[in-house]
Amino acid sequence: MTGLFHGGRPGTPAPPERPLPAAEQGAFMKRTTLGITTALLSAAALAATGTLGANAAEQNTAGQAGTISTALGLSGGEQLVPRDVVRDADGTHHLRFDRTLNGLKVIGGDLVVTQKAGQLTGVTKATEATLAGLDTSAPATARSGATLVVFALDHAPVLAWETVEHSVKQDQTPSELHTFTDAKTGETLLSYDDIHVAEGTGQSTFSGAVALNTTQSGSTFQLKDPARGNQAVNNLNNGSGTGTLFTDADNKWGNGTYTDKATAGVDAAYGAAKTWDYYKNIHGRSGIKNNGVGALSKVHYGNNYSNAFWSDSCFCMTYGDGAQNRNPLTSIDVAAHEMSHGVTSATAGLVYSGESGGLNEATSDIFGSTTEFHAGNTADAGDYLIGEKINIRGDGKPLRYMDKPSKDGRSLDYWSATAGNVDVHYSSGIANHFFYLLSEGSGQKTINGVAYDSPTVDNQPVTGIGRAKAEKIWYRALTTKFTSSTKYAAARTGTLAAAADLYGASSPEYAAVNRAWAAVNVK
Repeated sequence: MTGLFHGGRPGTPAPPERPLPAAEQGAFMKRTTLGITTALLSAAALAATGTLGANAAEQNTAGQAGTISTALGLSGGEQLVPRDVVRDADGTHHLRFDRTLNGLKVIGGDLVVTQKAGQLTGVTKATEATLAGLDTSAPATARSGATLVVFALDHAPVLAWETVEHSVKQDQTPSELHTFTDAKTGETLLSYDDIHVAEGTGQSTFSGAVALNTTQSGSTFQLKDPARGNQAVNNLNNGSGTGTLFTDADNKWGNGTYTDKATAGVDAAYGAAKTWDYYKNIHGRSGIKNNGVGALSKVHYGNNYSNAFWSDSCFCMTYGDGAQNRNPLTSIDVAAHEMSHGVTSATAGLVYSGESGGLNEATSDIFGSTTEFHAGNTADAGDYLIGEKINIRGDGKPLRYMDKPSKDGRSLDYWSATAGNVDVHYSSGIANHFFYLLSEGSGQKTINGVAYDSPTVDNQPVTGIGRAKAEKIWYRALTTKFTSSTKYAAARTGTLAAAADLYGASSPEYAAVNRAWAAVNVK
């Protein structure tokens, strides 16, 4: 689960979800050229997105993945499993694969292959380590409830046990703790919580009177959006689980305050709609998984729960009501932040730990901010502040600042060798700062009534290229360059490659990406 704050996933019978940070709440890139036919790669692309029929997809995917495996020199026991595909207007395909070895999932084995004009022109791998010769025989003693995997994430490949522990933290945040343990030595290789949390018309709490798409069923209306993959909003009524779908007799929802439980439902439906529209209109992405399916939103979770979270396992977004159950965390940027964790999971799969975890969180902050700008709502105007409406700390201040992240007292403005040891909600500041500088540049300025003053590590100025170009570069890097193990140095490489793809390697945009990274000490 992923969210605005620190957090973990719930350990209730309900599926786990992603939370906000607890403290807040109370590539290596390798390119090569290989001769693989357009027809085969196109078959894999179609299979990966479900365009082919089930049987045809299975046959074409198996054949294509096998061809790529051979071309990449993978060992006989390695198989590639299609996960995502991005098609460019010029016919280029970016095919993302997970990897298995003798049937075991390889953690850190994902890769992206790029094909154009019948040639495989680029490969980005999460690891360059070879898996050939690794003994995948199951240990004599099995671990109860554990899954045997190959662990190759920033580590020499070894056989490992993956355990997933579902629980609920003291603050009511769900937890889904993933732990990888060396099957031979018992050493803990990695442990991270995969619940991503957010800190924390109808008549909405934050966005005023808003229009909603709903579904009529007999004489009642359902808070379900038929224009956006039937994404719906359920009422948990200060409990947990799945809840019940909001319905209404006259299709007029909420009263703008916490006294009507439908008000938070309005915010959730509106935030989900604006997130869908942002990805569709700006990036051509149809829903979180790019498959036209809407996600479920659930409001009124827990009791005085000051957080929100996304869960891949239930493909759903959950919001608490905050202090005294009167301050729901349902603002536009929180909704987009959390749902963007789902986009990251469906694409780069950035592991929620270390520098890759910081990039995961930053991606959600970046797209939370850009969605807010795209929404164009005067009651909640776009800005480079995260969670400025939800007052999570009770002091009226935003949760995070993109122009100068350290203003929150915890986040990093610049990269250093210890960045990977910092909580992901604070190491995200490096990429947030980069994105702000790339969009708007350094120094003092006022945007939509908000004053910013962004510094640089070398005290040299940065000239921005505009948010419209910066968001395109970040999204392309996320979907075609980043892998599960991407760190800040590889993020720089990936965004430069994305800028070259979009604007040319000799373009001002490419130079601006390079300069913005240097300004946050990533060189």
